[in-house]
Amino acid sequence: MLRARTLAALTAAAASGILLLPAQAQAAGSVHLYKIWYDSPGTDNRSTASLNGEYVQIRNTTGAAVNLRGWTLTDAANHKYTFGNFTLGKGKIVTVRTGRGTNTAANVYQNRGAYVWNNDRDTATLRKSNGASVDTCAYNSTRVDYKWC
Repeated sequence: MLRARTLAALTAAAASGILLLPAQAQAAGSVHLYKIWYDSPGTDNRSTASLNGEYVQIRNTTGAAVNLRGWTLTDAANHKYTFGNFTLGKGKIVTVRTGRGTNTAANVYQNRGAYVWNNDRDTATLRKSNGASVDTCAYNSTRVDYKWC
């Protein structure tokens, strides 16, 4: 009987809007690691296509554009990519590719000639320009080629 009353009270509270997450959490969103594709398709031959087949995606779920200038993306071995003057629009995703290319609003390139992300395990870390950690995402698998963060 007590369970039924509690459930009824919770249902009524939810319907009336009393059970909301804190306003700050709802409004703020985040800039976070979204996906790591760590094992590029095909043979690892260090071609531009193969190098760009491994990437990390960063997503902005805030209500505003965020300037990522000076933010860094690193792996466990401290291979570091530092964002130049780049603004990630609200609700947008940027793909950080390992190889060479021309930066756009959707893709940026590390311009490397060698792979960064290990094919079995690694950890990606996203930091603000002041060094504060924003997000980390680790994987430990050879069964798949990517990790949703």
